[in-house]
Amino acid sequence: MDGTKRADIRPGLHVQIVLKQDQRSGKLTSGVVKDILTNSPRHPHGIKVRLSDGQVGRVKVIEAGGEGYE
Repeated sequence: MDGTKRADIRPGLHVQIVLKQDQRSGKLTSGVVKDILTNSPRHPHGIKVRLSDGQVGRVKVIEAGGEGYE
């Protein structure tokens, strides 16, 4: 699943995001969603989230298994 639909994303989910500084390279960062920052139901580049460690980026991949332990 990609991260373009807000309804697919919820706090506690394991995701891979692209950070602002990594947009050119496409490098992904894994983490657990803490907050959803995008208000619209869809975004073509991915829903913006804050991870539990404070990093902010757009969701590119929702990891299988999904639920976090934090």
